[in-house]
Amino acid sequence: MDLAFDHSRIEETIDAIVTRTMRMDMTWDWPCGVAYYGVCRAYEATGQQKYLDMVRARVDEYTELGLPEWTVNTCAMGHCCLSLYKHTGEKKHLDIVMSKVDYLENKAPRFGQRVLQHTVSTGNDFPEQAWADTLFMAAYFLLRVGVELKDEALINDALDQYYWHIKYLQEPSSGLWYHGYNNIQGDHMSGFHWGRANAWAAYTMSRVDKTLPEAYLYPRFMDVQGSLSELLPSLKLCQTENGLWRTILDDPGSYEEISASCGIAAAMIDNGNPLHTKYVQRAIEGVLENVSTEGRVLNVSGGTAVMRDREGYRNISRDWIQGWGQGLALAFLSGVLGCGEAPEKK
Repeated sequence: MDLAFDHSRIEETIDAIVTRTMRMDMTWDWPCGVAYYGVCRAYEATGQQKYLDMVRARVDEYTELGLPEWTVNTCAMGHCCLSLYKHTGEKKHLDIVMSKVDYLENKAPRFGQRVLQHTVSTGNDFPEQAWADTLFMAAYFLLRVGVELKDEALINDALDQYYWHIKYLQEPSSGLWYHGYNNIQGDHMSGFHWGRANAWAAYTMSRVDKTLPEAYLYPRFMDVQGSLSELLPSLKLCQTENGLWRTILDDPGSYEEISASCGIAAAMIDNGNPLHTKYVQRAIEGVLENVSTEGRVLNVSGGTAVMRDREGYRNISRDWIQGWGQGLALAFLSGVLGCGEAPEKK
């Protein structure tokens, strides 16, 4: 993509977001997992060694204090552990990764065609429910591990998760994604096109061929590619005049939400379709206007279950700093930098 941006401004904003993120006292759960994934992406985009060192120090501190039992959500921390292993070669980080893989492959609740049930605690929170969030927390993670270890079984399981989440959650008529699917009731519950759900779907699907060598040799990849080719053109039509996306994408009464906006725009960058350039260009300024001088990403909605109704989504607070907002902003801005020259380590 031929994007116009101030390279120094993007780097300074990334640095501010990383610095503010590492001040947060997040526990070992999905907010931290998304945030530290973003910090690792920032390291890869900028070459700033201090970013990786901060994540390594924090992960080591968490490990010494004791780790929780795994759930789908806590497996999000596997992303930064895998990145640490790739960049440092330290086996202790791979050991954590493999314990999460063991949970997902052998212990996590599944239904139907071995579809991962979304879990947020060690209880049976949402029986036989598939959520778009699981694609980031588990499917994309399994794909990354499978590629790193050349484990075809993990790669195929990851692609199966994509396949079934597409079948359950993408609306054929619009191309947009629902937040969740209840297999027991056979419905999408409240049935809204939640912004961040579409960001999880778009971003993780856009990463498949960036992650998987010769992805075209895997039949399930054709479904990922097909789903993405219908989702992104639908998402571009939902962009607001401010270059952002709403917390319910097709609801003019919903507020603009920055984590969804970052995930969607990052997906467009990774997908690389030149027809999406102008939408990414608008998003750059829209997102930068929602980052404070001290690196806090603003207007990020709080943790959101599949809500009962429209007002449930509209009224989720966006007043507080959130790890997923920090991390998805870093993923997006790192992608913007990736359209320029490769970084040197610093």
